[in-house]
Amino acid sequence: MHTIEHIYINGQFVTPHGEEMFDLINPTTGQRDGQVRLGDAEDVQRAVAAAKAAFPAFSRSSLAERGAILQRLHDAVLARADDAAAALVDEYGGPLPTSIGRSRYTAKMFLDVKKVMDAHAFVKTVNTATVVLEPVGVVGIITPWNSSAWFIANKVATAIAAGCTVVVKPSELSARQNQILTECFHAAQLPPGVVNIVNGRGEVVGAALSTHQDINKISFTGSTPVGKSIARLGVDTMKRITLELGGKSANVILDDADFEKAIPTAIQAAFMNNGQACIVGSRLLVPEHKLALVKQLAKAAVESIVVGDPHRAEVSIGPLVNQKQFERVQKYIQIGMDEGAELLAGGIGKPFGLESGYFVKPTVFINVTNDMTIAREEIFGPVLSIITYKTEEEAIQIANDTPYGLQAYISSTNLDRANRIARELLAGRVHINGIHDDLVAPFGGFKQSGIGREFGPYGLDSYLEPKAVLGVEAQYPR
Repeated sequence: MHTIEHIYINGQFVTPHGEEMFDLINPTTGQRDGQVRLGDAEDVQRAVAAAKAAFPAFSRSSLAERGAILQRLHDAVLARADDAAAALVDEYGGPLPTSIGRSRYTAKMFLDVKKVMDAHAFVKTVNTATVVLEPVGVVGIITPWNSSAWFIANKVATAIAAGCTVVVKPSELSARQNQILTECFHAAQLPPGVVNIVNGRGEVVGAALSTHQDINKISFTGSTPVGKSIARLGVDTMKRITLELGGKSANVILDDADFEKAIPTAIQAAFMNNGQACIVGSRLLVPEHKLALVKQLAKAAVESIVVGDPHRAEVSIGPLVNQKQFERVQKYIQIGMDEGAELLAGGIGKPFGLESGYFVKPTVFINVTNDMTIAREEIFGPVLSIITYKTEEEAIQIANDTPYGLQAYISSTNLDRANRIARELLAGRVHINGIHDDLVAPFGGFKQSGIGREFGPYGLDSYLEPKAVLGVEAQYPR
């Protein structure tokens, strides 16, 4: 049993004012695995006060000083990577191999941000003005449960590079991940008040951050409805916001693609992280005349997937995070059947022998039209909709016919053609022939998939305010 009873304010582990104890449920077994004590609005006040007091000195720190902090954070997080991977597996059913990789990737993020910071132009000459990029102030960071430490690390690293101080509200579902990362922050000997962490519910701690007059910016990753609420709450104090929200990503398989490679990769893109990721390719668009081949390859790919205890190395899909998410995915599978989509694989219920945890059958629908609920709404589970198209123009139209625009995928043996179509797709990232990653390239969405960008120089700029100095040749240190 894991019991977490402290939050982190002003460089110290302290007992929160909040008294609610939240049960931590292991999704593989469905049994309670621990408890975390949640903070409240008063804890937010204390954390924001600490961040505000630390900001003046930290905002004037040198890039060398911040770089040294980022290096120490990398070292501390890497030293606890195995512990963090174990927490990922236990808390939301992340498969072991990907959890290990993600935990090490989390550590690397601090060095990637350090490189971006070292190369960034914080002082520029624009016509007759000297433009200085200054830290935006105290930042409120709100993160989801699916790989919580990874999201926190990226946002905190970028804020530190900019010279900002932060208050983090992580998901209460990821308390073990959060605790390990907090201990890493403490081990890295950050100046007191630079990073503060308050566990708590979104409607309590998240709302308090979103309305607090001393929070200058909110960086949020999560669902589109919650992102809209945060934007509304923050407008009275004119908070800067970065919102990385939901997705319903299209995976366009062109008629000249290598289908033997493209379809198994499409299944992987749809079911990554047990389908619990905003970037999954949950709509697979295929040429109508290739549907028979697609059905054969997709069915074989799904049948090769091992679903089960995520501690086992051969398992590629573990359980969903909790009972609520399990019921949500079951509801969408039933809606798909009710609206006339045809099951190619999976369906309602739990896989045989996995009745204890929150496991679902990896599900693939065919004969889906883009107006069906399962093609419109983000499901957040291993459910794939296969949609056919007749022409390239129709494929682009279907891909863009969504309120979201976070990510897209294209498969083609003609790279010129793939690049041309990539420019037509309304998405923040487009992956050609595979699933790629780059923690320096910008990440974020069009339309209702968000506002702003994270990662690299675009992400760093979102934590900075430009100040133009005119009438004199100003000198500012980097």
